[in-house]
Amino acid sequence: MAYTKTLLCFVFVAVFMASLSDARKRNATHIQFYMHDAPSGSNPSAVRVAGQPTNSTGSEMGAMFGFGSIYVMDNSLTATPDANSTLIGRAQGLYAMSSQENELSLLMTLTYNFVSGIYNGSSLSIVGQNPVMNEVREMPVVGGTRVFRLARGFALAKTHSMDQVTAVIEYNVTVIPYY
Repeated sequence: MAYTKTLLCFVFVAVFMASLSDARKRNATHIQFYMHDAPSGSNPSAVRVAGQPTNSTGSEMGAMFGFGSIYVMDNSLTATPDANSTLIGRAQGLYAMSSQENELSLLMTLTYNFVSGIYNGSSLSIVGQNPVMNEVREMPVVGGTRVFRLARGFALAKTHSMDQVTAVIEYNVTVIPYY
């Protein structure tokens, strides 16, 4: 009986190690794009749906930085930082101000829906903390659809530019496919 348990344990470990080795051989996909987030202005791509009342100055940007503020977004994803460059997809989801401290930290739950190119019709899902004031922020890829079904990986976000109306965020995403 002890021999059988030991043998089964050995087989389980061998299969597990082989699957890890197989996963390392898979080709990772690297995608770079730019997200255009406009939580204010005449045509916002992100709208506050919950949170504290706006601050005493009435500033929409000031309200965005209030703990508990939640935004729904539908931001364009482009091939270059120029808003008029090739549209490759949409970032749709939620972000919420999730820190009570003196830092700007968002909890992001979003899906990158690709609408052109080789990933047309596929999506990636991201969930994680985005400490906005850090130069580079890392968030996990937790899944996807079509080409990216059951994918995992990570997204590195870096603020490319920001003004009173729009922030342009550079994303470098590394995805390991399931297959």
